[in-house]
Amino acid sequence: MAVRYYISLPDPGRARGGDPAFSFNANGADEFAAQLQNALRTSTLFDRWRDSQDEPDEVDPGLSVVDAGATVSGQQDDLRIMLVATSSIPGQVLKHRLRLLAGQGWELRDVSAA
Repeated sequence: MAVRYYISLPDPGRARGGDPAFSFNANGADEFAAQLQNALRTSTLFDRWRDSQDEPDEVDPGLSVVDAGATVSGQQDDLRIMLVATSSIPGQVLKHRLRLLAGQGWELRDVSAA
């Protein structure tokens, strides 16, 4: 079942994860949306992160879930960026990917059925 996640990046310049290898490098709403959409549709971000772990084989395989049909739209709202992600990916996986991409620089504002 698809879920719609409403995500806010209050200070887009600070929406960067702890490791630049996994972080957003976007500078606008459309770029942030495209990078998150790619992280949900493909395993590229997850695979790079897993391969960087001390024990890659011990990483929870449940975190590798992808949704080829995921969509993300972005909109500038004053200084903040609002993202709407529609995906069947579980919330815990979405949050993991957002922590990699944006560190603590994001807020989950709402969730609804798509």
